[in-house]
Amino acid sequence: MAKDIHEFLREVLEKLQSIDYVKPESLPNIDLYMDQVTTFMDTQLASTKRHEDDKILTKTMINNYAKNNLLPPPKKKKYSKDHVLALLFIYYFKSILSISDIQSILNPITEKYFGSEADLSLQDVYNEVFGLEHEEVQHILKDLAKKYKTSVKTFEGVSGKDAELLHQFTFICMLCFDVYIKKMIIEQTIDQLPKP
Repeated sequence: MAKDIHEFLREVLEKLQSIDYVKPESLPNIDLYMDQVTTFMDTQLASTKRHEDDKILTKTMINNYAKNNLLPPPKKKKYSKDHVLALLFIYYFKSILSISDIQSILNPITEKYFGSEADLSLQDVYNEVFGLEHEEVQHILKDLAKKYKTSVKTFEGVSGKDAELLHQFTFICMLCFDVYIKKMIIEQTIDQLPKP
């Protein structure tokens, strides 16, 4: 953690920009077979992989999502743009939420907007939510800068590699606490949703 705050934030910003969300104009305008869906998702979300051999989405995952009523069944083995949108939401949620929590928040949305010809579609919901990304990135960068500065000021009596190790540990702990608290708030909010 010997980097200065500006170098650290530049690296974080580069990483955040590389994991850009799937743009609405990138979504397929035709229905896709399962292999095409997995290929599309792998291509579009490749930058979110931690390790090269990580899987973004598999056939088994898609089948499980459909079996657990997270994803409406395909029509004639083809998946629509709304299926892809639902899979994107699931992809982002699954790293921090249980399947039942994802059902609680996603099912009311898909029931109302999946395949909707009304004023608001699932793509409109996706566009609105992910349109907040740029502003949210700015808040995240400010928060990270504050946590980074705080972590570097800890363990003043320690120097060298020990200090660096402890600063990194402190920074990770601060980030984990932040995620832990936000996860609790998400779960509490989900628990307050009307039951179907």
